[in-house]
Amino acid sequence: MPDTFDSAASDIPKGGWVDRLVPRRVRPYARLARLDRPIGTWLLLFPCWWSIALASIEPGVIVLFALFGLGALVMRGAGCTYNDIVDRDFDKAVARTRDRPLPSGQLTVRQAVVFMVALLAIGLAILLSFNAFAVWVGLASLILVFSYPLMKRFTYWPQFFLGLTFNWGAFLGWAAVTGELSVAAALLYVGGILWTLGYDTIYAHQDKVDDALVGVRSSARALGEGTRPWLYAFYAGAIVLLVAAGIAAGLGWVFAAGAAVGALHLAWQARAVDLDDPKDCLVKFKANRDFGFIVLAAIVLGQLAR
Repeated sequence: MPDTFDSAASDIPKGGWVDRLVPRRVRPYARLARLDRPIGTWLLLFPCWWSIALASIEPGVIVLFALFGLGALVMRGAGCTYNDIVDRDFDKAVARTRDRPLPSGQLTVRQAVVFMVALLAIGLAILLSFNAFAVWVGLASLILVFSYPLMKRFTYWPQFFLGLTFNWGAFLGWAAVTGELSVAAALLYVGGILWTLGYDTIYAHQDKVDDALVGVRSSARALGEGTRPWLYAFYAGAIVLLVAAGIAAGLGWVFAAGAAVGALHLAWQARAVDLDDPKDCLVKFKANRDFGFIVLAAIVLGQLAR
């Protein structure tokens, strides 16, 4: 590991609202949960919201939207905490992650575990407010939540396992509304996995140099210079399956037109991203929040047009 620390390479925002508003002793926990970097929460939340909206846009589902929003926030925080616990030695060797709370010594592993358990307890309380079938669907996701951070040690495709994990909300959202699963939810889930393969491969290109040095595997390292055609393929597959999910849920041309706007957005990402510029990779990665809102709007408008 280099003896000097390049603060410009860190992924922790400096001078933001955490530094200005959060008490000093609490800041490491806020950063452990990535409260100052909400893009991961959005990416976890959108498959949930898409699925809820595909199932119903009756006024009552606004409560589910709020509960899933809070649930995504705390479960993403718990997942990031677990990820940082198991990856703390790797994080010390990567410039972008070296000053996170655990590798930098701001928190101990024991403190992180206690914090994670507290977040999981909040997540469980939210889950138990859903119907019994949805509770079991939600509990099943814990297998993925706790196995995903280990995958980069064994496969060059941890991004696929992230997709399995982050898009489970496609099942949970539908189950929370209907008490069952459907073809539409399954198509949405697989489409979300391909979407994740695209955006997280872009994200992984930020660390490909350090990852090669410390032995961390990723799709960015596996695809290398041939990444761009695969981005087009991942994103094209995602759009096809999202449209198929809408059709299976009874949506028509209005939804398809909105999905076409989303397709243009993803095509722009795949074409414009500079895979050798970590800052640009991060910009394109974060742009997927816009894609999430485009698809959500397409679903809602498609429902209204039925």
